Amino acid sequence: MVDEDAIRQRYLSLKGTLNERSRRLWAAAEVRTAGWGGFAAVLRATGMSAKTLARGLRDLDSAEPLPANRIRRWGGGRKSAKVLEPGLMDALEGLVEPVTRGDPEVPLRWTCKSTRRLAAELGWEGYQVSHTLVDQLLREAGYSLQANRKTREGASHPDRNAQFEHINQRVQRQLSARQPAISVDTKKKELVGDFKNAGREWRPKGRPEKVRVHDFLDKKKGKAIPYGVYDLGRNAGWVSVGVTYDTASFAVATIRRWWRHMGRRAYPRARSLLITADSGGSNGARVRLWKWELQRFANHSGLTIRVCHLPPGTSKWNKIEHRLFSFISQNWRGRPLLTHATIVNLIASTRTNTGLQVRCVLDCRHYPKKVTVTDEQMQHICLTPDTFHGDWNYTIRPNRK
Repeated sequence: MVDEDAIRQRYLSLKGTLNERSRRLWAAAEVRTAGWGGFAAVLRATGMSAKTLARGLRDLDSAEPLPANRIRRWGGGRKSAKVLEPGLMDALEGLVEPVTRGDPEVPLRWTCKSTRRLAAELGWEGYQVSHTLVDQLLREAGYSLQANRKTREGASHPDRNAQFEHINQRVQRQLSARQPAISVDTKKKELVGDFKNAGREWRPKGRPEKVRVHDFLDKKKGKAIPYGVYDLGRNAGWVSVGVTYDTASFAVATIRRWWRHMGRRAYPRARSLLITADSGGSNGARVRLWKWELQRFANHSGLTIRVCHLPPGTSKWNKIEHRLFSFISQNWRGRPLLTHATIVNLIASTRTNTGLQVRCVLDCRHYPKKVTVTDEQMQHICLTPDTFHGDWNYTIRPNRK
């Protein structure tokens, strides 16, 4: 007599480890072991269908067994959706290829390409698919979720590389002579208040810092405008946080403050100052007010000011971006910049393993926009263009009294 309980116990203990094929073969082997009446006993003990068990017996007796990595014979199982739904892949690729296929004015192409939206759009076209199947089909076709990558720099100036080499030589020459060389720029303007700040910080679980939903300017608190000076020779930085406008007057006032509080003490025998800056913004190569304010600074300090502008479109290569501003952003990540004092303290507390030290002050003075520098004033600027790209490289000397 066949012991169905024993077969059932063996089946339940092995069921979780058997796949479709091995389950059929094991059941067929139990039938052969049980002998007469084993077929019906195995059916009752396992709950398999007679068709599945008969197929297991055929597989057991097959002269050509399946390869070890196969569960079903070739052509077995449910047909692929690409076979059952002719034209499915063409319709799917027509939705995810906004340029080469279909009408570019279709809203779906430009708003959301989630698998659920794609599945819904295919459903409207008559294809019965789920979002998981859409995900599988996209991956099989070589698609993946990807973010934008900043690689296009636009048209580059033919003398871009030559200008970088020129700046590098000037900086090395300046530092070798133990004269100061600085990199200057304006950091991204920040909203002051309980606004979301990118990044994350450690907090008790389930208790994130609550901030505003919308990033609308708080007129009472305004914005913070950090303008930085990075000392290329000493790995030290100075940041003035402005509250009005990012103008050339504000930029040179920051350089003047750096010189008064840090530069003059670090370089007591300085005769010249080299400034590397972007070609645009408040310290742009074509900004008249920038050159006028530098002339006033040169007259007051007695320094010969040498300026080298980075080529257009290369602001990301400015040293201050990588050696100062990036560490400031890391230091205040995930923290709302509630007040100007908060911003000043977070900037001043920025440190690195390489010894970077930063000083920061709040500049509450008003710097008006659209200040005009006349042609007569320009004639009083003691400016000497360099032989190589005098529009990017020039020297401003103190006026003789």
